[in-house]
Amino acid sequence: MTAALIWCPFGSMESAEAAAGTLLEERLIACANILPAVRSLYRWQGERGEGTEVGVLFKTRADLLDAAVARLEVLHPYDSPAIAGWRCDGAGAATLAWLEADCGPAQT
Repeated sequence: MTAALIWCPFGSMESAEAAAGTLLEERLIACANILPAVRSLYRWQGERGEGTEVGVLFKTRADLLDAAVARLEVLHPYDSPAIAGWRCDGAGAATLAWLEADCGPAQT
């Protein structure tokens, strides 16, 4: 079993908590670390911008990564959310056991 992480910024604490709550209830993730007041500098549609967002690091299993990302795209309030997920090269045995126990059944 392999761990995976998903990074995604949100426009508000409420929307971050709502998405995290749904993913937890659906057992697509085991944890969401919500980081308030992330300053974002970006280019969007050819224009430069900046703002304050709420960053979330979701923890899941690699076999659930695609399903969790797809569900997050549906739940996210942005029209084009920035969602980046990756499989972890290494994770501790306790972390892997926790993800195995607290995420849903294996996806194929």
